[in-house]
Amino acid sequence: MLEILKVIILGIVEGITEWLPISSTGHMLLVDEFIHLKMSEEFLEMFFVVIQLGAILAVCILFFHKLWPFQKSKTKQNEIISLWTKVIVGCLPAAVLGLLFDDFLDEHFYNWQTISFTLILYGILFIVIENFQKGRKARIKNFSSLSYKTALLIGCCQVLALIPGTSRSGATILGALLLGTSRFIAAEYSFYLSIPVMFGASLLKIVKFGFNFTGYEIFILLLGMFVAFVVSVAAIKFLLSYIKKNDFKAFGIYRIVLGVLVILYGVIIGF
Repeated sequence: MLEILKVIILGIVEGITEWLPISSTGHMLLVDEFIHLKMSEEFLEMFFVVIQLGAILAVCILFFHKLWPFQKSKTKQNEIISLWTKVIVGCLPAAVLGLLFDDFLDEHFYNWQTISFTLILYGILFIVIENFQKGRKARIKNFSSLSYKTALLIGCCQVLALIPGTSRSGATILGALLLGTSRFIAAEYSFYLSIPVMFGASLLKIVKFGFNFTGYEIFILLLGMFVAFVVSVAAIKFLLSYIKKNDFKAFGIYRIVLGVLVILYGVIIGF
């Protein structure tokens, strides 16, 4: 029962942090330090990525009407196909570099020093960029005005999230804001980019782990994904409602505070 409770907690953390720009991987690694699952290191490495499929499923369901290309209206169908093409273009940089450097990143950057540094760095950037954007009108307020060039540049920003603690949504949202999108488009495009990226990353981790799961491992994985899915639905609705009246500075402050706490814990107590 204790191990099941740990999985539920990890699923909750994943469901919240995958969509808020505060780094899901960073939080998962940090939480695991305190409620370490009694599983092999190989399984945990795979688990922390594949659990995100539950969160991705929430996007697929919530935005199904905007993502399903087989529409009766030809105009609507063309708009969705265009959107998917822009999503694929935006995913290419992370897909290529992720495949090339996955092992290197796992070996050298999955540690508390990297996480604390990136938490603080991007927290500062959120505050600086929001101050810079204050009073400026967004040029891109819908996906039809999002060019393929801009989609690719946002995708290049997503590459930064290969470093733990950065936050995939955080990197893409910051990049999108600087490139002139509205907060709403920045957040929603970030959601869509997650679909092929996280499916690809999960498949890569499963292949590396192998398909020889025990029944218990399958149960743990499915439980974590289910909890992440349920919590993600609430987190996505919260974020879309929040950004209608607020900017992203609060998330920047949270990141800085958490980053400092991680440093203090790492130096004084040690991970």
